[in-house]
Amino acid sequence: MSATEALGRFRADVGAAVTRARRAAGEVGERNAKLRERTRELARQARERKVEPGAQATSSDVREAATGFRNDRGLPVEQVPDAAELTPPPPVETKPVATLGSTAVAGPSGQLPRPSDDDEDFSQSRILY
Repeated sequence: MSATEALGRFRADVGAAVTRARRAAGEVGERNAKLRERTRELARQARERKVEPGAQATSSDVREAATGFRNDRGLPVEQVPDAAELTPPPPVETKPVATLGSTAVAGPSGQLPRPSDDDEDFSQSRILY
């Protein structure tokens, strides 16, 4: 292999490496832009005290580490409410109230009997409908 060929091969390898590096940097930049946008959206929701249902709160350890990181580097730290202030209390589950008597069952035709105010015995409703 001559010096000219070696130099040509070296330039091609460097060019391919630069192309791969640019592509990777572009992908990382795109991913970071999406992450920044999501973070802005979450901060906006926190400021407005509007949180999506089922949203997971960041643990206090992670929040403290992030705040310390930004403070150490002289970056601004926005004060947002704690998760307890933003999330509504979980709904209270109530057990269904048991009713006395039997419940109508769909008959062979798949229809339920018509509701009525009669005090009749509906024990035969499966046969009738």
